[in-house]
Amino acid sequence: MTRKSRRLILIAACGAVLALALGLILSAMSGSIVFFRSPAEVAAQGVAPGTRFRLGGLVTEGSVKRGPDQNVEFSVTDTNATVPVQYRGLLPDLFREGQGIVAEGKLDAGGVFRADTVLAKHDENYMPREVADALKAQGRWQEGGGKEAPKDAAKDAAKPASADAALGQRSER
Repeated sequence: MTRKSRRLILIAACGAVLALALGLILSAMSGSIVFFRSPAEVAAQGVAPGTRFRLGGLVTEGSVKRGPDQNVEFSVTDTNATVPVQYRGLLPDLFREGQGIVAEGKLDAGGVFRADTVLAKHDENYMPREVADALKAQGRWQEGGGKEAPKDAAKDAAKPASADAALGQRSER
C-alpha cells in the first residue's frame, strides 16, 4: 500500500467517525427541541397528537375549573382560536384568567393539550416574546398594554451605574 492510499483511508475513516458523531448528536437533540405555537397555529396546522410543543396565549375568562388532586382545566386563546388545556400540579402564583401564559406539553387525540409545565408572566408589563409576536401578527397587540422581554435584559442588568457602584466604597489602606 502506498503512502497516498494510506492517507486516503485515514481521511475516509476520520470522516466516517465524524459523520457518525454528528448523527448521534442530532438524533439526541431532536427529542429535546420544543417549538412554540399559538392556539391559532395549532388549529390551522392540525398538530399531530403526541407532538410536544409550547402553547402560549391568554387564559380565557371563565374557563378555569379546579378539580380534585390538583387537576386544573382551562382554555388558552390568542383571540382567533382557543385550545383546552389540562394540567395536574401547582399553578404559578400569578396564574389567573386573562393572564398571559406559556404551557409545555402534548396534544392528545381529542384535541386537549395536556400540559406538564405552566409558566405565568412575572408582572403586568411582561409578556413572553413568542406570545407578543403572535398577538402582533394578528393585530391584537396594544403598545401600552404590554412590553416584550428586552433583548439585552441580562446585559443591562449586569451593567453597573458607575465603577464606584460596582466596587462599592473603597477602603483606605
